[in-house]
Amino acid sequence: MTSYTPAQVTEKTGFTIDTLRYYERIGLLHPVGRTAGGRRTFTDQDVEFLQLLRCLRYTGMPVAEMLRFVELLRSGEATREERVDVLRDHEARVAAQIERLREHQDHIRFKIRLYSGAEELASAG
Repeated sequence: MTSYTPAQVTEKTGFTIDTLRYYERIGLLHPVGRTAGGRRTFTDQDVEFLQLLRCLRYTGMPVAEMLRFVELLRSGEATREERVDVLRDHEARVAAQIERLREHQDHIRFKIRLYSGAEELASAG
């Protein structure tokens, strides 16, 4: 089994060491293993789980909702449908956010075209 230092985990997940500690303190991340010297050590499974948390955070899921999802996950198979519902609701919010971003991108592209041709329009008028 591979183990990782906190510094290696920050490289793999993009979380800061402070965030890792915070997530562990609030229960989002289970208490991680420790070396004989008391230093945190992470497993492949920890890194994989943190990558899921990173995905959820990057896409705007609030920490409170992440906590709810993690509690459901830890409750086992009986909560599968509830977990799927949480992820479906989140995916719908992400899809709506992407649509809003596309609309903004279209507006920016319009302005680029307008401003790129602005000099030509001014001299033609």
